[in-house]
Amino acid sequence: MLIPHDHITILDGAMGTMLQAAGLPLGKYPEALNLTHPADITAIHRAYAQAGAQILYANTFGANRRKLEGSGLSPREVIQAGIACAREAAKETGALVALSCGPIGALLEPNGNLRFEEAYDIFCESVTAGAEAGADLLVFETMTDLLEVKAALLAAKENTSLPVFCSMSFEPNGRTFTGVSIPAMALTLEGLGADAVGINCSLGPAEILPFARELCSWTRLPVFIKPNAGLPNLNSNQYDISPEQFCSIMEKYASLGVSYLGGCCGTTPDYIRLLSEHLKGKPVPARTVPHRSALCSASRVVEIDGVRVIGERINPTGKKLFKEALRKRDIGYILRQGIEQVRAGAEILDVNVGLPGIDEAALMEEVVRELQGVVDVPLQLDSSNPVVLERGLRLYNGKPIVNSVNGEQAVMERIFPLVKKYGAAVVGLTLDENGIPGKAEDRFAIAERMVQTAERYGISREDVYIDCLTLTASVQQAEVRETLRAVELVKKQLGVKTVLGVSNISFGLPEREILNVSFLTLAMAHGLDLPILNPNAKAMMDAIDAFNVLYNRDSGSTRYLERHAVTVSSSPVSVKTGGLPLEECVLNGLKEDAGEATRRLLSEGHDPMEIVNSVLIPALDRVGADFESGKLFLPQLIQSATAAQAGFEEIKKSLAAQKSEHTVSKGTIVLATVKGDIHDIGKNIVKVILENYGYDIIDLGKDVPPERVVLAAKESGAPLVGLSALMTTTVASMAETIRLLRAESLSCKIMVGGAVLTEEYAMEIGADFYAKDAKASADIAKQVLG
Repeated sequence: MLIPHDHITILDGAMGTMLQAAGLPLGKYPEALNLTHPADITAIHRAYAQAGAQILYANTFGANRRKLEGSGLSPREVIQAGIACAREAAKETGALVALSCGPIGALLEPNGNLRFEEAYDIFCESVTAGAEAGADLLVFETMTDLLEVKAALLAAKENTSLPVFCSMSFEPNGRTFTGVSIPAMALTLEGLGADAVGINCSLGPAEILPFARELCSWTRLPVFIKPNAGLPNLNSNQYDISPEQFCSIMEKYASLGVSYLGGCCGTTPDYIRLLSEHLKGKPVPARTVPHRSALCSASRVVEIDGVRVIGERINPTGKKLFKEALRKRDIGYILRQGIEQVRAGAEILDVNVGLPGIDEAALMEEVVRELQGVVDVPLQLDSSNPVVLERGLRLYNGKPIVNSVNGEQAVMERIFPLVKKYGAAVVGLTLDENGIPGKAEDRFAIAERMVQTAERYGISREDVYIDCLTLTASVQQAEVRETLRAVELVKKQLGVKTVLGVSNISFGLPEREILNVSFLTLAMAHGLDLPILNPNAKAMMDAIDAFNVLYNRDSGSTRYLERHAVTVSSSPVSVKTGGLPLEECVLNGLKEDAGEATRRLLSEGHDPMEIVNSVLIPALDRVGADFESGKLFLPQLIQSATAAQAGFEEIKKSLAAQKSEHTVSKGTIVLATVKGDIHDIGKNIVKVILENYGYDIIDLGKDVPPERVVLAAKESGAPLVGLSALMTTTVASMAETIRLLRAESLSCKIMVGGAVLTEEYAMEIGADFYAKDAKASADIAKQVLG
């Protein structure tokens, strides 16, 4: 079904607000009301339709098997009933009906325990049920994890023919809960084939407006926006802007080129009615979106607008130690190679795990999954095997490069469909069934054919990077200049980006660095954008810095000065071993290495508690400080905490063996998600962080009655209790839990957190502390327990 986007279409408003206003029993499963109170649900949809909503979101946000666990209901029956209610309400006006799917409620690997394919299966179950029930479109909304959206979008595209809208929720810093940026979302979801992208929830229309403007500048897809009715006032359980104020701000979106407008939390039919009266049917102005060559991970976008280094070290060719690591499946060694290259200045990492006798496809999948947990740069997946490439592409979190395709028709037919399906960029090698041409013009002809073929597959030339192939000067000296000429021809006449494996030039000759640096400089002058090289080679990186200054690409020599100014620095003395320092393992999220480093320190006679207090805790503090300042994001915080946990486990084993009076535990903390709230992802992240600071955690789970929290606090004598609530409808349970804890005259301190809470409200309901995020909870724990 073609959903119009050239005139503004009105979406509906909040469901939870209306359920609450109708006095319906929300409980743990508001989607169950589709079965128990269908007339009431239909009435809410009808009110929105009559107010002017042209697309109704079914009451199916949490209708997945994980969130419905324990309800006795299947996603299929809940979804079928939900679509039926919306469909009945849509009869009068002809409104379309959307299946609404929210987050599963668990973090995907490597930051959590949910496997990508399990997430895919969960979404697949929901979308197929929605399609069978008669939904007109699918909407994945309020998402925060880009990889989870990818699983959902693939499930929809591979199992239904319905249009798919995808929206994410952003915090005031312009990032999602897991650190996803708006450009990364736009690049990834447009590449994967979403039919529209948008922003919903978390913030009001004034706060979302600049984010919508940025989104419109990064995608050519239709854009949709559903803000909250301002920000919540937890005392009144209302949001802070009126329908008139909401509509007044929303009118500013019309000039941005936004196609679909509606409301999220706190909005009612009154909001939608005004929105419809003022904006429905207005022409959507055309947007001018720059043509960009860009790649991304979930949190970092690399625009190819100058020389960008691709690190070559994750590749077994000519590397004995790397080959051995692949055979032993030593993932830690591979991760260290990635981290070292990024530190040296690589902005993209080539990933090649091909070696005879190993399962290359399984290893590519594992390396991609683990590598993107410890580095934030985009990856180049390097294999000639389509099966291997697809395994890596499927769970890559962002927009990668595929390396590579060549001018053979059969090769292009195998690789280009994968590139298009997964929204990647691709490297094209200027060779075909006749080999590598000697002359630049012949290599150009192959490049031109590849670009034209890519465009027929729907791959834009901004996403085609041509490798004119570096030949070895010791054997094909005359062809070296032809390579440089080919780079210049491709860049000027095709307007695509160029790639070269630079160090091939010097193979077989002495003093290779002299030739490598000279060839790199010549290649950049001829139009090379993406040199593949070892970023640990200082002379090569220096040549790039100098080139950017001399070609006026480094304005004010800023980057040059940052890298080459003479500085005197001091760093605290750290406990080091013969291998990677323990603090470095924690800072980089290297779990296996952290365990090994701790064992080495213990074997050298270091006191276990000295390791905890002098290395593990300071390393976690440093990670926390970087998280607070926005230098890193939730996935990196979790990876570092997990690495620290590996160190703590070794400490515990050592103390148990010594039967020491020392204990790693710094005290006990009770954690719970309050009654009526089944959203425990935030509480689970807090648990991981606190455990890795050395606290014993009593985790009561989700939907916990106040009496159970009181009993746990009383029996354990825990000095600190942490309570979490995600929904405005459950903060009353939090207040009641605090009231009962105080009534028992327990000496424990109480910290609270959750997306809907504010520090002011936390104090009003009697909490001692407000934890705005997981790092803040650790700071509070140190203040209370030491």
